[in-house]
Amino acid sequence: MIIVIQCKDRVGLVGSIATILAQHQLNIISMREHVDKAEDLFFVRLEVEDGETNGIEGTLKEVLPPGAIISVNPIPEKKVVVLVTKEYHCLADILIRNYFKTLGATVQCVIGNHTTLQNICERFDMPFYHIRHEDISKDEFEQQVTETIKQYEPDYVVLAKFMRILSPGFVAQFPMRIINIHHSFLPAFIGANPYKRAFERGVKLIGATAHFVSNELDEGPIIAQQTIPVNHSFTAAAMVKAGQEIETAVLANALKLVFEDRVFVYKNKTVVFGQV
Repeated sequence: MIIVIQCKDRVGLVGSIATILAQHQLNIISMREHVDKAEDLFFVRLEVEDGETNGIEGTLKEVLPPGAIISVNPIPEKKVVVLVTKEYHCLADILIRNYFKTLGATVQCVIGNHTTLQNICERFDMPFYHIRHEDISKDEFEQQVTETIKQYEPDYVVLAKFMRILSPGFVAQFPMRIINIHHSFLPAFIGANPYKRAFERGVKLIGATAHFVSNELDEGPIIAQQTIPVNHSFTAAAMVKAGQEIETAVLANALKLVFEDRVFVYKNKTVVFGQV
């Protein structure tokens, strides 16, 4: 069972939390904590043996500062909906992990604004919804996507190379629950063919960033990042391939962190408790 807490910092919080858990006969298996001194905020993630948790949130609130955010979860098995366009690499990795039950979540369906990836979904018996964006307004398109997503009541929406800019109204329906992956050239190479343009520019590092979606394009709280070196021997095609591989790896890592309740969001930042 996972317990995550975010609240104002003060002396004695760890001791108070440990005492409450002991009173509920909950044995702590692991604990990670962090204090942001600039914001005077305390974050803690506890993994405890399963036990009686009735009333524990209320008891914890009695000893924590006002406004504390507390979540008591079983070892998580989240539900997700995936949005795609035409690029297969991130979706394929998600579907394989989902099939072998190593994703840490269950994919409910895939929604695409093209039919390019329908076949791979059918191979995994994954429901695929084709929602066209052509010849309809953005509002109509997003309404259809929203209605489809909400049928499944997912915990998170994953943009697996979904190449449409989402409106603030859409994002507001899933606050800090939409996860995106993009190459780390932004804002240097915004728009189409970023790897081709990076090749032409002779870049020496390429990378990827996974983040929560906010109203500012590609500027939401960052979950995970990674870079790899490239050099003059890379062709444009080799750079694209390397970029796709790192995007796949970074998204997989970010999803694991989120699904295991290791990510805290505040302002436009994150605290991420990785595995040790």
